Amino acid sequence: MQPFELSLTEASRAVRARELSPVDLAESVLARISAVDGRLGAYVTVAADTALAAAARAEREIAERGPLGPLHGIPMGLKDLIDAEGMPTTASSDVRSGHVADRDSHVAALLDAAGAVLLGKTHTHEFAYGLTTPQTSNAWDHSRVAGGSSGGSAVAVAAGGATFALGTDTGGSIRVPAALNGVVGLKPTYGLVSRTGVTSLSWSLDHVGPLTRTVRDAALVLAATAGHDPRDPASVPGPATDFLEAGDLRGLKVGVPRNYYFDRVMPEVEEAVRSAIGRLAELGAELVDVDIPMARYIHATQWGLMVPEATAYHERSLRTTADLYAPDVRILLEAGELISAGDYLRAQRARTMMRDSWARMFEGIDVLAAPTVPMTAAASGQDTVEWADGTVESVSDSYVRLSAPANITGVPALTLPVGRDRDGLPIGMQLMGRPFRDATVLRVGRAYEEAVADTGRLAPIATAAAA
Repeated sequence: MQPFELSLTEASRAVRARELSPVDLAESVLARISAVDGRLGAYVTVAADTALAAAARAEREIAERGPLGPLHGIPMGLKDLIDAEGMPTTASSDVRSGHVADRDSHVAALLDAAGAVLLGKTHTHEFAYGLTTPQTSNAWDHSRVAGGSSGGSAVAVAAGGATFALGTDTGGSIRVPAALNGVVGLKPTYGLVSRTGVTSLSWSLDHVGPLTRTVRDAALVLAATAGHDPRDPASVPGPATDFLEAGDLRGLKVGVPRNYYFDRVMPEVEEAVRSAIGRLAELGAELVDVDIPMARYIHATQWGLMVPEATAYHERSLRTTADLYAPDVRILLEAGELISAGDYLRAQRARTMMRDSWARMFEGIDVLAAPTVPMTAAASGQDTVEWADGTVESVSDSYVRLSAPANITGVPALTLPVGRDRDGLPIGMQLMGRPFRDATVLRVGRAYEEAVADTGRLAPIATAAAA
């Protein structure tokens, strides 16, 4: 096994045992990027010299004083919305061409303090305003979409071009590409991870979180990045938590939705997710049927919040450089100008009601288990999907439909791979929990992951591309 094939946990153990040097690990991952990223397009910026210098520094520090922690010397990527001092933050947009960050974002500073090695910036759908990341190809099938908007981060991890990466999630932008590329993605509780120094799409829905090969890896990254930041108005001093808590699932209640989450879902996705839920029961969990409250209002509430907030953020540049936006993003931003203050306030009121009703739902369960997305990766350029009941839905609306509720309510949401469809494309299951019970969600994900053998693998088509 080559170093780039190691999960974060495996690489960390090898580095801490002095069996693998951070320089050798960084060189292996950079070579991997060079071999496959020409076809995948995961990265917008690769800072090889800077990364190798950071890896050499980590190697010296570990030799002199021992490792700072599990991320010391581990190579990672940052979504191109997240500032790192001296490195471009373009949001994959011509609007930001030439912009270089003059300081670290809060999360980048925390990862640097933990000794992680920054490889570069990964592509996003322009300003995170989309669910496909058109610059990037799916790691399992290059003719299909990567998902978005954190598509570059998901593909980099799935292809071995990063041991872990950070993304952002406003309506599913970590979980959607993670599910479509067969990796783990975590949207933490709203306010648990700071967004200072992260380009916003919709400030009341934005979250920052990890994309990794395993659930344990995600817990390690969350432990390094969670914490209160007074510069982020949404940041909340969460309880002291061991995100690596382990244990069996006996006595734990898993909610299984009667409505919404299995409506208009590809049969192979439903079969794989229901099978995975059954495995949780075999591991000791009690399955409880639940009704998803206010389901008919989810789509309108998500868009009623996100669209006007995004337009407000881009108001100045829309007046001066509108022609530099991609057409799909410009249309959405201009549409936001047509939403009235009354409509926005109604969406905010609906969000409050939805949070309250979800809190009542969680009084009877510990986690909610459901599909992450209703279908696997669509073909590049595909605009719509027709469901068995005759409903025609845009690809973007399809992908955001099942992920948006966790953004509206702010609850933690984890996606992990639970199977593949007839074309070999990954299928993801989503686990959601009570606010600030991220550790419980991770515990359930780890229990499932440790009970099955086919987890943490690289995308095979990416492997073939490098051969």
